[in-house]
Amino acid sequence: MKCWPSRAVTAWVSRVGITPFIFAGIPTRVLFGDGKLAATKPEAARLGMKRPLVITGRQQSGLGRDIAANLGTIHFDGARMHTPTDVTDQAMKLGGGQGIDGTIAIGGGSAIGLGKAVAFRTGLPQIAVPTTFAGSEMTDILGETSAGGKTTRRGASIQPETVIYDPQLLASLPQGLAATSGMNSMAHAVEALYAVDGNPIVSLLAEEGIRALATALPRGEPARAEALYGAWLCGTVLGSVAMALHHKLCHLLGGTFDLPHSETHAVILPHATAYNAPAANGAMVRIAKALDAGTAAQGLFDLAKSLGTPLSLQELGMSEEGLDKVADMAVAHPYPNPRPLDRIAIRQLLDNAFHGRRPS
Repeated sequence: MKCWPSRAVTAWVSRVGITPFIFAGIPTRVLFGDGKLAATKPEAARLGMKRPLVITGRQQSGLGRDIAANLGTIHFDGARMHTPTDVTDQAMKLGGGQGIDGTIAIGGGSAIGLGKAVAFRTGLPQIAVPTTFAGSEMTDILGETSAGGKTTRRGASIQPETVIYDPQLLASLPQGLAATSGMNSMAHAVEALYAVDGNPIVSLLAEEGIRALATALPRGEPARAEALYGAWLCGTVLGSVAMALHHKLCHLLGGTFDLPHSETHAVILPHATAYNAPAANGAMVRIAKALDAGTAAQGLFDLAKSLGTPLSLQELGMSEEGLDKVADMAVAHPYPNPRPLDRIAIRQLLDNAFHGRRPS
């Protein structure tokens, strides 16, 4: 059988107007629908778990205790924002003494991050049950904090084997948290549309994810299923392609200054989008279309404002004196971004975000 030379393939693809790409589907098994929480026990059995560690934060502690009791296992409710390594050590100590054989993380990014951290250290299977729109459950990405810094890891052992989406779990989600975690999720799709390793499938998922969240979030609790669907799509693209300046800034702000995760994403997103707009016109057109807005950056800012999310770093407790440090760190180590990293322009971006100015 004759194989086409790669040069010939590239020439053919160029003629039909499709940029060459690589696409690899995410291996995570997804269960989506009202009442799917009941599938936790059979899914644990399918993965060979007999004594999983059930992980939650304080807010989901009651739900975690109930699930742990149903499974006849143990519960750890100390998950914290930004996945501090000392908290992971506590969970590992508890689980190691009880012979755990997997993890079931229930909650937002804090609980799911801790489940990933345990899986990374042990190689054990994991189930994630999100109760916000964070999206990290669909990725092989783990961000951990220690000694005032944040380290990001990627690897197959970090990817959850199963994710269970039950919209009923989000019925009592406070509107403020729904709004900020929704904007956080949308950020994944925005950056996927101009990712250096993007592809047509990811772009379709990203645009649909933005549309679903932008349509559902203003409608509140009655539209939680549609918003959760959008968050799943946005999480899927986060796990498929590389992120850029927006995520870099949010990780720096969160890991260095301990700013709240989803709120920081909500504040930075319009400004990082405005920064990249001159170098990513195609992505901006698709984002604006999904938002039904004139421009991508203004549409994101106006959506955040309509949802009542924080609009400035100042509101989150950030000190203006720290902006120079963030700008320096943002350009210290090169990474892919549509627009070249310019320290002066990034410092202006941060100033705009600090004061909550609407992008021009």
